[in-house]
Amino acid sequence: MKIKILWADDEIDLLKPHILFLESKGYEVVSVNNGSSAVDKNREDNFDIIFLDENMPGISGLDALVTIKMEKPYVPVVMITKSEEEHIMEEAIGSNIADYLIKPVHPNQILLAIKKNLDKSKLVSQTTNSNYQKDFKELGMQLNSDLDIAGWNEVYEKLVYWELKLEGIDDSGMLEILNMQKKEANTQFSKFIDENYLKWLNGVEERPQMVHTLFKDCIHPALDHASPFVLVIDNLRYDQWKILRPLFSKYYSIPKEEVVYSILPTATQYARNAFFAGLMPSEIAKKYPDLWLDEDAEGSKNKNEAALLEHQLARLGRDIKWSYNKITNLDAGKKLVDNFNKLLDNNLNVIVWNFVDMLSHARTDMEVIRELADDESAYRSLTLSWFEHSPLYEIIKKCAESGRKLIVTTDHGTVRVNSPVKIIGDRGTNTNLRYKVGRSLSYKEKDVFQIKDPAEGYLPKSSLSSEFVFAKENDFFVYPNNYNHFVKHFTNTFQHGGVSLEEVLIPYVELEPKSAKGATGESTAAADLVSSRNVSRFKRPGRK
Repeated sequence: MKIKILWADDEIDLLKPHILFLESKGYEVVSVNNGSSAVDKNREDNFDIIFLDENMPGISGLDALVTIKMEKPYVPVVMITKSEEEHIMEEAIGSNIADYLIKPVHPNQILLAIKKNLDKSKLVSQTTNSNYQKDFKELGMQLNSDLDIAGWNEVYEKLVYWELKLEGIDDSGMLEILNMQKKEANTQFSKFIDENYLKWLNGVEERPQMVHTLFKDCIHPALDHASPFVLVIDNLRYDQWKILRPLFSKYYSIPKEEVVYSILPTATQYARNAFFAGLMPSEIAKKYPDLWLDEDAEGSKNKNEAALLEHQLARLGRDIKWSYNKITNLDAGKKLVDNFNKLLDNNLNVIVWNFVDMLSHARTDMEVIRELADDESAYRSLTLSWFEHSPLYEIIKKCAESGRKLIVTTDHGTVRVNSPVKIIGDRGTNTNLRYKVGRSLSYKEKDVFQIKDPAEGYLPKSSLSSEFVFAKENDFFVYPNNYNHFVKHFTNTFQHGGVSLEEVLIPYVELEPKSAKGATGESTAAADLVSSRNVSRFKRPGRK
């Protein structure tokens, strides 16, 4: 079927060569010489694209545009005009035109506008597929090499980049190939963690920036020249940050964006407490026993975050005015928006937002959420939709308007699990599907990452014989009793606590407001966004 074009111009007779050119390319062109006829033709027939002269007798092109868009908003309209007046362009753009051309127009300009609007999806798919095929080989070679910390960060950033690019095209075959490459990457990354994680904690010269020293290494120095807001979005994956990034970039430039490492277990009880304390879990339990709750303790395991942060600030010598707010529901978020101006008196404001973590758990337990977020793409989309309509977005805007620096990070990510692994434990074993801690655990060693001596992993030791084991890649732990039921219930759910790229590699982002002056008086430039592919910084272990 031919592509059908409507072209309205009061000088349409002069454009006969352009029309013949388009017809020679296989397009069907219907021409009219005024705005009224354009509106009528659009009502009578279905066109794939409309070219509309801005200045025509009777109904102008702009007036015709409003009517056309009201009646058939899905049809792309290209505005053509002799005028370059700013207000005309603004009005046309505000009416959702697809493109804007200045007379005299060349036939190839018209052809390009058609291809850009009608063949865009096809052309993008072809180009994306071609580019990924080239990068596929490079990624494969990288995965077969002995990757270091920076290498793994680069590989993961590339995989996330291609996942987001490929999900936007029609060819599902390429996405399947990428998923296989992600699976291979997770296999190799699990080996990398197996070989290096305990070394990072126990004296090697170089290790990645890790969550338990993130405040001291990155946020603490920022307090010398800014009064930042620190936003900790629980369970925020790197790919989720990437889809939220454009919303932040409306108000902020992003001078620093990097991948940092969570600790094991990649669970809130351990990783977020470590972030606020600036210590590993066993160090918290030893130094502040009243602030640490073991696995079998009643109540929230993260109720002492503010107290842990207070102790860390004291150890760092920071005698400042600060606030801590944890948002677990909509009303609490709205209240924080209403009281935002009070936060501006502080040198540091820390906000913990729990929605993303709640979403991942709700997806496991609620059928309707599972249907809404059936796959990775839908899960990201749901995250984006929530953020756009949440009080958090209002806080982000207010923060930018006030000229305050913003730091965004998280404690750990989450992974979609689909491969059950059998494990046996006693009644004291915890219930998490991605890690187990207890005595007399029975499992196949090849299936897990082990920390037989919790002290080596700076983890609390509940008994002399307790150990930690972690699920790798897309695995999840299931007891032999009632095996089939649990496999059916938890397959393709999002879980965290174990070893995977998605759980361990997390975003750390520093943002500067594009307008206004910060609280300390420093000027903030509306800088262009910089590339997110920064090489991660290396840190010496520096045990506390």
